[in-house]
Amino acid sequence: MSQTLQSVVTALGGVLAGFAVAAAAYWRQQRALWAARYEANHDDVTGLPNRRLFLTRLRAALENSTPVGVVLLDLNQFKDVNDTFGHEVGNDLLNQVGRRLASLPTPVRVAARLSGDEFALLVIGGPDDTAAAAHAAWQVIADNSIRVVNGDLHVAASVGYTHVHHPNASPRQLLTQADSAMYEAKRAGGGVREYLPHRTPTVRSRDRHHR
Repeated sequence: MSQTLQSVVTALGGVLAGFAVAAAAYWRQQRALWAARYEANHDDVTGLPNRRLFLTRLRAALENSTPVGVVLLDLNQFKDVNDTFGHEVGNDLLNQVGRRLASLPTPVRVAARLSGDEFALLVIGGPDDTAAAAHAAWQVIADNSIRVVNGDLHVAASVGYTHVHHPNASPRQLLTQADSAMYEAKRAGGGVREYLPHRTPTVRSRDRHHR
């Protein structure tokens, strides 16, 4: 091999090696960015979308004038589970509940964990679709015991739901309405309640869903 050809081969090898290093660095950077975005938009216990992502999806549906409903639920006596069995069991229970909610079929588009033992469903459809999703969510939790790390737990939920009542509804309004209905269900010992506009709303915290 002539010296000229050898020099060309050596230079080409250096260029290719440089490309390989740059590509590897780019891939690591993209993976880090993807991981950061995922962590910012997903719950670390259940892997479900978190409040931020749920609100983003809900806002997008409203901006597209899509028929939409919101279902909120929390677990009855969840604090007793943590106090009796510990947080590891509590987190395992949350994870299993999240799996069941995520398995609900269309018209449920998003199942999210908002905070604590509170979950939300974004339903694409009219009032009947939202009502059906709310009852399905209640049943999928209550019908069968939930296996956790040290046994089976029988869990019940309080579920509230609402749908768009006027074209200018906001995510905050829908969450507040569903929260009010959920609290009515909780005061009744569980079950499913629909938000009805003519009722005086019952809200647990003035700024609970205003973030």
